[in-house]
Amino acid sequence: MGIPLNIDWQQILLHLFNFSILTAGLYVLLYKPVRDFMDKRTSYYKQMDEEAQEKLGQAAQLEASYKEQLSRADAQISQHKAKAALDAERTAEEQLKSARKQAEKIIVNAQESAKKEREKILAQAQQDIAELAATAAEKLVLKSLDGAYDQFLSVAGGGEEHEKQKS
Repeated sequence: MGIPLNIDWQQILLHLFNFSILTAGLYVLLYKPVRDFMDKRTSYYKQMDEEAQEKLGQAAQLEASYKEQLSRADAQISQHKAKAALDAERTAEEQLKSARKQAEKIIVNAQESAKKEREKILAQAQQDIAELAATAAEKLVLKSLDGAYDQFLSVAGGGEEHEKQKS
């Protein structure tokens, strides 16, 4: 009995063997390099994702650190401002006290100077009054002496000649 349906087992086995060789060759030539390429690509993107996550974490830490530094700097700035304001206030008070002391000294000196000037003016006025009184008294005395002299001359008899000389 031969081959019922005209099937040659040898041909089938040969085709099966060729198909196996073709499958193994394609696996070695195409599937394995493509799978390796895909595995490398997947690992590359996983690595990039991990690095990005790590960098995001570092950025978050840096941001928190910078915020903390900024808050500390703001606190220091406010402390320095408060200290500077106190220093400025103290300096202003000291300058105000110094200015008041100088003003008091100036007022005292001005009062003393005015008092000395007043005394000097009073002394000068008294001296001028005394000189005027002396001059007035001298004129009165001279006038009264002149009148007494005229009287004496008129009484003595030579008043007419003296009056003629006077005129």
